[in-house]
Amino acid sequence: MKREIYDADHESFRDSVRSFLDREVKPSWDSYVEAKQFPREMWRAFGRQGLLGLEIPEQYGGMAAGDFRYNAVLCEELGKVSMSLGSCHGIHADIVAPYLVELTTEVQRERWLPGFVSGEILTAIGMTEPSGGSDLAALKTTAVRDGDAWVLNGSKTFITNGYSADLVVVAARTDPDAKRGRGISLFGVEAGMPGFSRGRKLDKVGQDESDTAELFFEDVRVPDANLIGEPNQGFVHMMTWLPQERLSNAIGNIAQAAQILDETLEYVKERKAFGQPIGSFQHNKFLLAELVTKVEVTRGFLDNAVLAHTRRELTAIDAAKVKWWCADVQNEVLDACVQLYGGYGYMNEYRVARAWRDARVSKIWAGSNEIMKELIGRDLGL
Repeated sequence: MKREIYDADHESFRDSVRSFLDREVKPSWDSYVEAKQFPREMWRAFGRQGLLGLEIPEQYGGMAAGDFRYNAVLCEELGKVSMSLGSCHGIHADIVAPYLVELTTEVQRERWLPGFVSGEILTAIGMTEPSGGSDLAALKTTAVRDGDAWVLNGSKTFITNGYSADLVVVAARTDPDAKRGRGISLFGVEAGMPGFSRGRKLDKVGQDESDTAELFFEDVRVPDANLIGEPNQGFVHMMTWLPQERLSNAIGNIAQAAQILDETLEYVKERKAFGQPIGSFQHNKFLLAELVTKVEVTRGFLDNAVLAHTRRELTAIDAAKVKWWCADVQNEVLDACVQLYGGYGYMNEYRVARAWRDARVSKIWAGSNEIMKELIGRDLGL
């Protein structure tokens, strides 16, 4: 079914993104997997192409697109290549970006945004803690005022871009007497600050290319000049931008699933068993008909959410619905694709196997699917 969400300008942008990825990213993919991170030169290449600053004002080198559909196109094309690429790029250019544009002072924007756009400054966001998971209101990292600075202590885990980030937006409790969800502030912690260290690159089940790490803060003195947003309003700030994070994840999830499903359709037309293509067996034919239809129906729901967010009308509850549904559909599709490939579907040399491994975390990150259903249930008055 033809999609109505994008116009000629969006599709032209899509073509340029595809050409860039074919030229600058895909040829070096094996080296990224081996290093378990994307090199700085790749980020600079993204910067030269203008793909790190879609939401950044022009005076700092950004494109100031003012239309989230361009972000969505980029999310889709990155997701088709790899979830890890979409995740690492998205954390920087789609999730951290609003914090640095909307919540910072002019001095902070002049200091951070030009390097953010060029790829010289790579960013991450430090929310998740070892004991908290999806419960952001329960974070234990603290920041205590000391003169004109804050003394930061605590740790974060599962931080995408964490091992190589130059700037991390860190959530810390600044009012220990405040109720849950209150008394939290955000800080820009920069590489090289005394007391800021990183643990090992985490050994994940999938997304080998993704740079994921633990972060540790031991008496890190963070100057007032690095406070992001209003003091003690960090939880409100995070809740403001989480819907965009969840929507962006959903876009990449379905793009990846649809791409692998297309590749699987070609495979089952060529692969033969018992003298005929395996796609011609009734069970496989019916299964693929169901999966293709489910992806198209989901994409229609997702496109409506993208349009709502472009109009700044997407609610946190609708973002939760989109996030959990798309993650579930993605994993259902990929699990079926692995089955259709048979033994080859379990071999890492096949994209379907790597995609299947990479996708499992989508039901966990950005708030687990169970948390999304809890939010939806509360909204129903339950």
